[in-house]
Amino acid sequence: MATINANFNKLPGSYLFSEIARRVAAYSEANPDRTLIRLGIGDVTRPLPAAVTAAMHKSVDEMATAQGFHGYGPEQGYDFLRQAIAEHDYKARGVDIQPDEIFVSDGAKSDCGNIGDIFGIDNVVAVCDPVYPVYVDTNAMAGRAGDYDAATGRWSNLVYMPCVAENGFSPAIPEGKVDLIYLCFPNNPTGAVATREQLKAWVDHANATGAVILFDSAYEAFITDPAIPHSIFEIEGARTCAIEFRSFSKTAGFTGTRCAYTVIPKDLERNGTALNGLWNRRQCTKFNGVPYVVQRGAEAVYSPEGRAQVKETIDYYLNNAKVIREGLAAAGLTVSGGENSPYIWARTPDGMGSWDFFDKLLREANVVTTPGAGFGPSGEGYIRLTAFGEAEATRQAVERIKAVL
Repeated sequence: MATINANFNKLPGSYLFSEIARRVAAYSEANPDRTLIRLGIGDVTRPLPAAVTAAMHKSVDEMATAQGFHGYGPEQGYDFLRQAIAEHDYKARGVDIQPDEIFVSDGAKSDCGNIGDIFGIDNVVAVCDPVYPVYVDTNAMAGRAGDYDAATGRWSNLVYMPCVAENGFSPAIPEGKVDLIYLCFPNNPTGAVATREQLKAWVDHANATGAVILFDSAYEAFITDPAIPHSIFEIEGARTCAIEFRSFSKTAGFTGTRCAYTVIPKDLERNGTALNGLWNRRQCTKFNGVPYVVQRGAEAVYSPEGRAQVKETIDYYLNNAKVIREGLAAAGLTVSGGENSPYIWARTPDGMGSWDFFDKLLREANVVTTPGAGFGPSGEGYIRLTAFGEAEATRQAVERIKAVL
């Protein structure tokens, strides 16, 4: 008889955003006359930049000819995109990342979850709390997380690094042994950023202990403070201890188009084995590459027109973030994030539970948010709002929320 991966049965309930979708669908079905404004799931609303769609149209026409047709592409990504990434995202910031250290993929979410394939099952994993659920759930599926305690909302084998108001939503380095350290800056969900000094402490710790930092910088394009690093590889020593995940989803509107990349320096080795080679082997076996048309679109992000259009979109979302942050603060809520990030982290009023406040805003304001408790124990008592909506809808959502507080 075939057996199953019993670790899946340990997962509590449904995936956070699936539960949100279920509650929203139930409310909409019971109240078809109500118009909802969605500031919960971080999906973008602005169209793809014109430079991107023009490049995609051109590449589609290429695919219609015998000379320009492309079948299976390289699993690591086409050279033209890898070179553009190395030039504009790294070399332009004084960072030495070579094209063959870059692996193009269909999403940072996929890579953050799949990266565990190249690590042993006995590694001790540290996660921020609150945390993007993918980091936790994929390690639970692999068997690294241990058992789930519903009473505490924690997994027995994970090391939780609280990110709370008292520490500026920035985790402290764990005192005990950890092997894999997930860091996300600008942070999802809190919107916090990390200084150069803070990241240097993590890099020094990882190099001293042999740990590997799994650095999710999917939201780096929203950093406006010139003192804040955009990449872990801006920090001396990171090439020997870090892997970085980036995405075109929130930067250039690729949530429905799917394109991202992971950087694994050749200097990063453990147990005498280069992790770059391991990930390459994994991708060649389990991944067929991102479509040519999509990669041509991603390449256009780095053109002069593409960069200008992307900046316009980022500024649009950052203005939304300002509207949310200032509006909720004026209404008396304690808020953070939203300045170098598209996420606003708001404390619930009067000690209300996260899911209770989510339901209140859904029913009374017809605004969809994300309950902080869904991101981990330290997220209880907060909600997350995203700046990815339309500007007028965002303004209306803030007014609706203020009206019910």
